[in-house]
Amino acid sequence: MKRVEKGSIIDLLSEKIDNSQNFYLADISDLNAEATYKLRKACFEKKVTLQVVKNSLLRKAFEKSGKNVDELLPLLKNNTSVMFSETANAPAQLIKEFRKTSDKPILKGAFVQESIYIGDDQLDALSAIKSKEELLGDIIGLLQSPIKNVISCLQSGQNKLTGLVKALEERAN
Repeated sequence: MKRVEKGSIIDLLSEKIDNSQNFYLADISDLNAEATYKLRKACFEKKVTLQVVKNSLLRKAFEKSGKNVDELLPLLKNNTSVMFSETANAPAQLIKEFRKTSDKPILKGAFVQESIYIGDDQLDALSAIKSKEELLGDIIGLLQSPIKNVISCLQSGQNKLTGLVKALEERAN
């Protein structure tokens, strides 16, 4: 690979890193062609971009990017692939699901919403992170709950109040 090609790859990678809120470093070595195809297909379905890169180029892209990812630099050993995603937990859930049938991919580390996670033992924590849409749904549900209780009380009270008024009316007659 020529120096110009390497430079353009580094530029593209650093731009992706700068523009992404979430990316995962994983080891997908030892996956055969069929398993790699299945992983890439699963990534496509979950809108996760999987890119296998040389560690030296990824290191230079990290150094060129504006993100503080120094803690991830020691992880750039052996085979490394990068998973970019808009949803914070999508790559973790994908890895977890894929590992039901295979030993790989192994999570090396992740940069998720300005936080760095290191090691495969962080997979459960990463897959439990809620997406923006899920958090908004939870907040809306919490906000609606008191309103629903008030409406329910008023509706049940209306029946009691109507019954009470009728009873008083009958007594008066």
